[in-house]
Amino acid sequence: MSSMLSAFSQWFVNPRRNPLARLHKYTVASRLTKFGLRYDDLYDPYFELDIKEALGRLPREVVDARHQRLKRAMDLSMKHQYLPDDLQALQTPFRSYLTDMLALVKKEAAEREALGALPLYERTLP
Repeated sequence: MSSMLSAFSQWFVNPRRNPLARLHKYTVASRLTKFGLRYDDLYDPYFELDIKEALGRLPREVVDARHQRLKRAMDLSMKHQYLPDDLQALQTPFRSYLTDMLALVKKEAAEREALGALPLYERTLP
């Protein structure tokens, strides 16, 4: 039963196999492109402290570029505008910069927990 449910869930979220997932991915990419954002920009460091830790480990240029994209998106949103079409064509909404570091942080946290060590940072949210 669980393997059948797992196979269904994998099919359900796979854009290559499920037309609804493909449509959702296209819609998300379209919205991100209009504001010049990447999917990893949507992660909130105040919501999950692993994300905050992963952002802290990235090079300064990558984090600064993230902040600039977020500022530009907020500015465009407040003005009820989108990026010009020539800049939208240059956007890469699913080019990841945070996923690998986030996976490493989660792996380290799981390893520390398995060894019985105390966490590196307090896991309380503001």
